[in-house]
Amino acid sequence: MKLILEILVAIVLHPIAFLLMMMNLIGRHDLSDAKKVIWAIVGLLWGIGPILYMLVGEGALW
Repeated sequence: MKLILEILVAIVLHPIAFLLMMMNLIGRHDLSDAKKVIWAIVGLLWGIGPILYMLVGEGALW
């Protein structure tokens, strides 16, 4: 039951985190277009993409 709940929460929260990440990426002027595309692809990794963006890419979700 716990696993099902975790999967449902991930299904809801990952798209929200991804959208917030993309909004932050669009507004960043310190990254080249190639780096923005790479971060957008990394952000698609389910569950860890936005977390990696915040930790490694010095990004924010808001």
